[in-house]
Amino acid sequence: MATKRTTELKAMDSEALLNELNELNDEMSKMKFDHAVRGIQDPLAIRRMRKEIAKVNTERRAREIQVMSEDQIAKRSKIRERRR
Repeated sequence: MATKRTTELKAMDSEALLNELNELNDEMSKMKFDHAVRGIQDPLAIRRMRKEIAKVNTERRAREIQVMSEDQIAKRSKIRERRR
């Protein structure tokens, strides 16, 4: 079952996803800096932010795979087979 955040990400267009990713990365770097300098109230917020970034990256990659041609998908499958 998809969470509310996941459905929001699926509804966004590609440009909005890229903007969201940039904002999350900026916020993550600020959060890390603040935590290193003076500490933050909730250190687990860094973990939650990292997971949010991963969700956005996952959605971006899923969209990249959707627009791939059959040849690119076949090549990708061969690469994945070699890794096993």
